[in-house]
Amino acid sequence: MPVNARKAAYLALTAWRRRGARPDMVLSTGPDSDPRERALAQTIVTGVLQNMFLLDHALLRYAGRDPDGLQPEVRDILRLSAYQLLFLDRVPVHAAVNEGVELAREFAPRAAGLVNAVLRKVAGQAGVLPPVEAASREEALSLRWSHPLWLVRELTALYGADDTEKMLMADNRPSPITAQVNTLKTTPARLREALESRRIGISDCPYFSDALYLTGTGALEEMDEFQKGLFYVQDAAARFAVLASGVRPGETVLDMCAAPGGKSFAAALQMENRGVIRAFDIHEKKAGLVARGAERLGIGIIEAAAGDAARFDPTLEHSADAVLCDVPCSGFGVIRKKPEIRYKDPSELDRLPRVQLNILKNASRYVKSGGKLVYSTCTVLKRENEDVIRSFLETDSGFEPVGFSLPAPFEGKKDGTVILPGQGGTDGFFICVLRKK
Repeated sequence: MPVNARKAAYLALTAWRRRGARPDMVLSTGPDSDPRERALAQTIVTGVLQNMFLLDHALLRYAGRDPDGLQPEVRDILRLSAYQLLFLDRVPVHAAVNEGVELAREFAPRAAGLVNAVLRKVAGQAGVLPPVEAASREEALSLRWSHPLWLVRELTALYGADDTEKMLMADNRPSPITAQVNTLKTTPARLREALESRRIGISDCPYFSDALYLTGTGALEEMDEFQKGLFYVQDAAARFAVLASGVRPGETVLDMCAAPGGKSFAAALQMENRGVIRAFDIHEKKAGLVARGAERLGIGIIEAAAGDAARFDPTLEHSADAVLCDVPCSGFGVIRKKPEIRYKDPSELDRLPRVQLNILKNASRYVKSGGKLVYSTCTVLKRENEDVIRSFLETDSGFEPVGFSLPAPFEGKKDGTVILPGQGGTDGFFICVLRKK
C-alpha cells in the first residue's frame, strides 16, 4: 500500500502514540508528490487529535465498541476513519471505509473484519455526531471538545465555565499563520503583492501594521518569499512580549530561551538592527537554528550560542538593558497549533514551576540597574505564571512589577497579563514585566 494521505496520517498518529513524536514533523516526511494528499493527511491527523474523545464516544455509541479495549493499531485506524465519516463531507463514505480496511490488512490483519464491521456501522451515521451526555458541565466540555477532564477542571476553577468553553472551542479551530514582515528587506505592501499572486489568503493583523495573516500557504519553507527572508512566523501574542520589553535601538538584550528565534527576531527589528542581542538555547542544534534564521532575515545583531538559562554566567552579570525569559512551559496556550499538547501527562508538569523560577532567578542577575526582566509563557495556568512571579518577588526585593503598553483591547497589567486562547484571535499567553530598582 503506497504512502497515501490515510497511511501517512496513520503513521503520524502511531509515531505520536508510541514515542511522543510531533505528528506534524512526521507528516513533513510523508506524501509530498500531491499537495492534496499532504493536505488531507494533515487534516485527518489534526482532526483526530482535536476530537479524540468525541470519536471514541461515537465508536461506542454507533458501533458498540469501546476503543480503549482494542489493539492500539486498530484504535488508530478506527479513529482516523471515523473522523472522515463524521467530520469530512467531501470524503466519499466508501473511500473512508475501504481504505480503513486496507490499513487494517497491512497493520492489524487479524482485525480487518472487525474494522470493516465497525466502520460500516459508523458510516450509517455519516456526518452526524452523537449527542454528548455527561453528569456535569465539566465532563460534558471534556467530551465535546476532547480536552482531559483534569485540565478542564483546572481551567474552570481559574476562569469559570463560560470562558473555559470559549478557550476549548478556540483550541479546536484552525489558526492562520501570522507572518511578521521583515522591514529590513521589504514592506507589508510589497510582500502582500508578492503573495497575492499565489492565491494565498491574506488579511491584516489588527495589532501590528507590519504583520499579515496567511491561509492556504502550503509548505512555508518552500516559499520563495520565506527563503529570501522577507518574513518570519510568530503569533501576535508572542510578539507582545517583545513589545512589552520596550527595547530600543542600541541596547543590549539577552534572550534566555531563544529557539526557534521569534522573539530575538522581533527584538532585532524593533531595535532597527542596531545594538546587541545575545540569544541562548540549552541545545546547540537549536541555537544553530536561531543563527540560521537571523542570517536568512539579514539580521546582523544576533549572536546565537548554546547556553543553560538556569546556570549563572559571570560574563553576563549586569550586562543587559532587557532580559527576555520565554520559559519552558506546559504550552496550553497554543493547543490550536499543537493539538497533541492537551494529552500531556499532568504529572510531568509538576516540575515546571521550579524550572521556571530557577531561570527567572538566574536571568535577573544579568539585568542592569533600571533594566527590565520580561517573563512570558505560552500557557494560561496560574501555577506557571502568577505563582512563579509571586515566588520570585518574595525572594528578590530588587525588582518591582511594572505596567506596559499593548495594542487594544489588551492591557499590560502591573501584575501580569493573561491572554486567553482565542481572545482577539491570538494564542494564549502570559506576560509580566519586572524592573530592576
